[in-house]
Amino acid sequence: MIKTKRAYETPAKQDGSRYLVERLWPRGVKKSSLKIEACLKEVAPSADLRRWFNHDPAKWQEFRRNYFAELDAHPNAWAPLLDAARRGPVTLVYGARDPEHNNAIALASYLESHMRTKAAVHHGRA
Repeated sequence: MIKTKRAYETPAKQDGSRYLVERLWPRGVKKSSLKIEACLKEVAPSADLRRWFNHDPAKWQEFRRNYFAELDAHPNAWAPLLDAARRGPVTLVYGARDPEHNNAIALASYLESHMRTKAAVHHGRA
């Protein structure tokens, strides 16, 4: 189970393992208040892609395609998140204001699709 939560929201026990998935630290947030396992900058979109997207909902589908291509090129960056999600609940922490169009939402979708694909292969359905 992979959830997402804004860095400015209070951590909760049901969040499970929390990982910050941003290249830039959320403005005004203390490290101790996030209660994260790690900051995984390498799973965040490249600076160029982030600047191009600029949280414009009209660019969402193209952003996802480009971001997923970046993730495909760096499986070692996101594999620890997939492993953690197989062991228990994981929350991807993000800093963006938009709760529907941000890299954590896209990353959660990407990871969940990899979990389903791997499960299907494991059960002989691929």
